[in-house]
Amino acid sequence: MDRTRVVIMGAAGRDFHDFNTAYRNDPSVDVVAFTAATQIPGIAGRNYPSELAGPLYPNGIPIVAEAELERVLAEKSVDLVVFAYSDVTHEHVMHTASRALACGADFELLGPARTMLKSTKPVVATGATRTGAGKSQTTRYIAALLEQFGLRVVVARHPMPYGDLLAQRVQRYATYADLDRYDTTIEEREEYEPHLDAGRVLYAGVDYEAILRQAEAEADVVMWDGGNNDFPFFRPDLFVVVADPLRAGHELHYHPGETNIRMADVVVINKVDSASPEQVAEVKADIAEMNPRAKVILARSALTLQGGEIKGKKVAVVEDGPTLTHGGMTFGAGVVAARRFGAAELVDPVPYATGELAATLHKYPALEHLIPAMGYGQGQMHELEATLNAMPADLVLSATPIDLTRVLKLQKPVVRVRYELEEMTAEPGQATQPKLIDLLRGIVEKARAGSTAAAHR
Repeated sequence: MDRTRVVIMGAAGRDFHDFNTAYRNDPSVDVVAFTAATQIPGIAGRNYPSELAGPLYPNGIPIVAEAELERVLAEKSVDLVVFAYSDVTHEHVMHTASRALACGADFELLGPARTMLKSTKPVVATGATRTGAGKSQTTRYIAALLEQFGLRVVVARHPMPYGDLLAQRVQRYATYADLDRYDTTIEEREEYEPHLDAGRVLYAGVDYEAILRQAEAEADVVMWDGGNNDFPFFRPDLFVVVADPLRAGHELHYHPGETNIRMADVVVINKVDSASPEQVAEVKADIAEMNPRAKVILARSALTLQGGEIKGKKVAVVEDGPTLTHGGMTFGAGVVAARRFGAAELVDPVPYATGELAATLHKYPALEHLIPAMGYGQGQMHELEATLNAMPADLVLSATPIDLTRVLKLQKPVVRVRYELEEMTAEPGQATQPKLIDLLRGIVEKARAGSTAAAHR
């Protein structure tokens, strides 16, 4: 029997997961290549190793640039193209489908039923409508609420495997030494460090079946921390999705953010203190139309400064990278903090940037005077360091969740912007909104029942 020839289009995340869960052990399928989107640099030209791909793939699977799609489809006589990455417009998905169809191939999206892994422990998952909506602080907030009940929360983070894929099969992070051991990038540290600071164990990697089984062994509750606006790899008992009113309407137009809204048990509308009432109302209306059963919570990202004052200072602002690039935002918490706390000037980084950082600033000219914390490898980190040191600023205002001084040698003081989720209270005359701590009680009861049952076995 001829095997169905498949290409999986991705960005070193869901593509590998879809392969592992749906195709790795299927003898009727031959995955001939992964294609790498331009979202993440340095993915194309590598090989998904045979040790991860399994016995059906003794030579592994090549990863080629997405621009090579038509060539690969023709040369390999491909039958099916599977789209497996996130935070793109619906139009982008259909343009990609048109490329596949024009070459004679079928086009497919794998859904939750086929790709979500079932856990033996309760799972709370966070997702979002777009990158940069505030998912990370929501994850931290929910984990802390669960820990108030005496539960052990272990976080599993959406993959960011930018290095040696085999070495990154299962990564367990419990200390800062683990960050160094796995040679983590700035993007990874942004998601991992705050959990380590809270004394929380975190897993990430490539093989999420193996990751889930290890996490279950030390958890009362597994917390899925999604990436971009992807839907979870684990089947959640409670799915919390964060919507961003500063990008009102995007919940209708981005893949798979719309899927998340339609699946959500709870939708947190974040940044209500920065958005206009009209923007918040638009998001509320979209949620009511798409998923009227979802509980809706209004929240804000509370900002504080650590390490000094910025009033009257010239500042070099560093922001979360993905939010500002494929996330489409032109500013983030650093710019908001600079204005709120009285910085005299946001220094323009463009004249001082070099290499890939300069190219990124050129590609996104609408960015306000800030630097996206691009750090997908040592080269990009060196460019970020050189740019910050060259800028005629009094200090670096860092709105990335990590301590930049741990990875960069900076020649000026650093003041950090910390942002944490705060649930809003109802205004006079408004209906009282639900509280996340109350919506988590079913998870708490299930976790405690599981612990009791295990103790009696």
